[in-house]
Amino acid sequence: MSEYERSRTMPALPELVFDQVSDPERLDRWLPSDLHAHVEDPPAVTVHEDRTGHDVRALFRTRPEQLRAEWGTRDEGAYAGWLQVAGIGSGASEVTVHLSFFDEGHAPSREEIGTSLDRSLERLAEEVRMRTEDAG
Repeated sequence: MSEYERSRTMPALPELVFDQVSDPERLDRWLPSDLHAHVEDPPAVTVHEDRTGHDVRALFRTRPEQLRAEWGTRDEGAYAGWLQVAGIGSGASEVTVHLSFFDEGHAPSREEIGTSLDRSLERLAEEVRMRTEDAG
């Protein structure tokens, strides 16, 4: 099993950040750009991975009371992940994303995963920035 984690501070209230994360229709806006989520019957989603060309049946659940989102594959149990939003004061948040790969033979390289996590957090930060500008 391989585990990966990245964090990023965002200048927005944790509830606003979580609102962006928790909407299944907005997943494509912050997931790595080579992954595309199709919402079926929540919590069921299908994720298309450009790198492999495969569709993977997955689950996406949120825990609003914890400001937490969780996901993972439905059938083969290849990977799982979570994203946690925490308030750090002064209207800012820290967002932590964590991935676990249970079948290392199907996992991208450590460098690819790190880059994907960083880009996802960048994309999320940009979405949150645009929403706070639109609200302000």
